[in-house]
Amino acid sequence: MKHRKRKLLIALVAVLLGLVAVPMTALASNAEAETDRKPRQASTAQETVAAMQPGWNVGNTLDALGGETGWGNPLITEELLQTVKAEGYNSLRLPVTWDEFTGPAPDYTIDPERMERVAQVVDWAIANDLHVLLNLHHDSWMWASELPNDRENVLARFNAMWTQIAERFKDYPSELSFESINEPQFAGAEGEAADAYTAELNVAFHEIIRGSGGNNEDRLLVLPTMVTNSEQPHLDALKATIDSLDDPMIAATVHFYGFWPFSVNVAGVTTYNEEVEQDLTSTFQRVNDTFVDHDIPVIIGEWGVLGYDYTRPIPNAQQYGELLKFFEATMYQARDKQVTLMLWDAGSYLNRETLEWRDPYLHSYLSSGLTTRSGTASFDSIYLEKAGTIADESLTLNRNGLEFEGLWHGDTALAEGADYTVEGDTLTLTAAALTRLAGDRAYGTNATIEARFSDGLPWRIHIITYDTPQLSDASGATDSFAIPTRFAGDQLATMEAKYADGTSAGPQDWTAFKEFWVAFRPDYTAGAISLTPEFFNEVRDDEPVTLTFHFWGGGTVDYTITKTGTTVTGTSA
Repeated sequence: MKHRKRKLLIALVAVLLGLVAVPMTALASNAEAETDRKPRQASTAQETVAAMQPGWNVGNTLDALGGETGWGNPLITEELLQTVKAEGYNSLRLPVTWDEFTGPAPDYTIDPERMERVAQVVDWAIANDLHVLLNLHHDSWMWASELPNDRENVLARFNAMWTQIAERFKDYPSELSFESINEPQFAGAEGEAADAYTAELNVAFHEIIRGSGGNNEDRLLVLPTMVTNSEQPHLDALKATIDSLDDPMIAATVHFYGFWPFSVNVAGVTTYNEEVEQDLTSTFQRVNDTFVDHDIPVIIGEWGVLGYDYTRPIPNAQQYGELLKFFEATMYQARDKQVTLMLWDAGSYLNRETLEWRDPYLHSYLSSGLTTRSGTASFDSIYLEKAGTIADESLTLNRNGLEFEGLWHGDTALAEGADYTVEGDTLTLTAAALTRLAGDRAYGTNATIEARFSDGLPWRIHIITYDTPQLSDASGATDSFAIPTRFAGDQLATMEAKYADGTSAGPQDWTAFKEFWVAFRPDYTAGAISLTPEFFNEVRDDEPVTLTFHFWGGGTVDYTITKTGTTVTGTSA
């Protein structure tokens, strides 16, 4: 690292003397084309990682198997990257799977067209003021996972790939960073053994990049934990590796998709409860204590929730307000613990065909969370039975350090006292206000009001009219069984499945509450709840299963199904 220190000293002297920096070698998309030259500016690892906040993954594209469009996303264009930058993102994580474009041993030559396509995307990103984090992606499970069983060949391939990538990009400016490998995992290895294999790849990667010359001598290098897991033993193992390398231009990376039962909606964890919040805060505290407080910056290379998919009906796996609370809190923790976030987006957030956000309101939470908190409440919906007597309804305000400033319906302020009251953190809407807002009480959302706070975004509260859903008898096959359902303004939260003796039925039999979309799927437009083949694969023949459907309106409905071979019958309670 002596050369790096010498460069820093020369740069400092130049700044003090008012000298003009010498431009870096131009970036080239190919031999004939060059982008504008940019001066290289020396930065610390902490400064570089801070400048990357927030980041965005162009997921399921260059990492897809079967080519760039193999998993349904369009080709990356410069216009896409310009959109990402214009929407406030400062970095692009560029996942790349190299396996299908790599020749045989012993050279493992990367297809030049593949290399130049990756370079083209990197060039576009840097030209549009985006930092880039480039990696080996699904190679981790496609072949690198065999390190315990085929060490010589795996290392040879890993080293050959990074040697070629390092050579191609060695003259790129500091806006380009390298990540050794995505989610490293190893066949038959867990715990300390897996940590040791992760360290072996990280150290080999470091040696190759630092020895490749050019700007790779002091480029930011990003090292993952085993499977990018954030549990303390894996953090400690990576910290030991980083300490041993004694290199100030290294960052650590983990991934964060929240408390797993909430992230996929399984085991009855349907809300942003204390357990979900504790998982969130403890994760960020651990990475802060292990790395940030020791001058090692941290990048959350992927984050989000696993059950979020734009192709599914709203509410998704998570109830919408609970999802917003999770996103708001994650953004706050990142700011508080000085961690850079890179949103994993495989097409669910930014529509790459129209270049518009699929959910602008959710995106506004991501944008606002970069600088401030937003107030929330215990829930975002008030359910009123269609024929029931309307009474006062209360919510608990989560002020998040802000001042509550009142309720609005559109541009009209609701009257404190007549329409609502506030006592401490308890917000109560009066029966008179709810009656007015519910109007003719048609099924579904009748009105949406906003709780406004002194900063951040308002919290939306939906006034919903509903009745208990009705499920009808049905018969069908295990590959296409659907229960006719009259939702009557309500929406499905989760489903329990039990045999007559009370034991759990279906997949993941450690819990009676099944996984949203994997075992059951609501279709509000068609008026049906489907049970999947994956669910029936784990159901015993000729043993009735009682399904209990839990709805957000607070009610439950029981339904009995019996499977015989590939035939299913269902009866309402």
